[in-house]
Amino acid sequence: MSVIYDRVALIGLGLIAGSMAHAIREKGLAQEVVGYARSSETRDIARDIGLCDRIADSAIDAVTDADLIVLAVPVGAMGAIAAEIAPHLKPGATVTDVGSVKQSVIDAVAPHVPPDVHFVPGHPLAGTEHSGPRAGFASLFQNRWWLLTPLPDTDPAAAARLSDLVRAMGAKTDNMEPAHHDLVLAVTSHAPHLIAYTMVGVADHLRRVTDEEVIQYSAAGFRDFTRIAASDPTMWRDVFLHNKDATLDILGRFTEELFVLQRAIRMGDGQQLFDYFTRTRAIRRGIIEAGQDTAAPDFGRVSPAR
Repeated sequence: MSVIYDRVALIGLGLIAGSMAHAIREKGLAQEVVGYARSSETRDIARDIGLCDRIADSAIDAVTDADLIVLAVPVGAMGAIAAEIAPHLKPGATVTDVGSVKQSVIDAVAPHVPPDVHFVPGHPLAGTEHSGPRAGFASLFQNRWWLLTPLPDTDPAAAARLSDLVRAMGAKTDNMEPAHHDLVLAVTSHAPHLIAYTMVGVADHLRRVTDEEVIQYSAAGFRDFTRIAASDPTMWRDVFLHNKDATLDILGRFTEELFVLQRAIRMGDGQQLFDYFTRTRAIRRGIIEAGQDTAAPDFGRVSPAR
């Protein structure tokens, strides 16, 4: 593939930025990938594993002369890092982010972006429960959606160029209004993560009075909850604090649905339970048909028996 950006600067070197580094370098999409992380330990690991072409010791050094700057830090840190690097951005450069919340990031970052620099907010719908510079891999974005939320004054050519990079890394792109993005992600990601954290918290409390039987005899459903709840706590703390309204709205709806099922169980209404589960089962089939997961045993996370 051909070079899309001469120099890409990755600010933050976790799962998403690390996977971008692998994908960009593997496919030759940039002349140089420069990385920076606030933690010296993270920078040292990134250097040791050769994650980027160069690891900078400051955010300013990383963004100097960069054509694309990717903010891959927790949502709560986006505004501060944008303010720090703003005076050092190259005219004509593009700034994007990979935050799971969009309106809050836009409010925090946009005021700092110089008039001669393009800001194209984004969010790759891809990830695992792992974090850190060793967690990334080049195929993370393959056939996954990468949502862009351009602002009204976003330069179409800058947005198109970023879309070209995203697609070249294997992802599918779509545009979405920031507020609508936050509502959709509250349904598909944020509330489910909070529910997973809560269920694991309940289990943690229960195992203290059951000699850890909850852990010893955990079934597949609970194991999936623990996988989700193993995600980076700093990232998810910031997600909930910065997408508060949409998350609380969805959690309210979830609570109402839970009460309906609770009453059906109490009343022994098997038909209502069956009808409800039949409707919701169709969602799973739709996800598989859309190519966003696999019907393989255990969601494809284990190899079939030989």
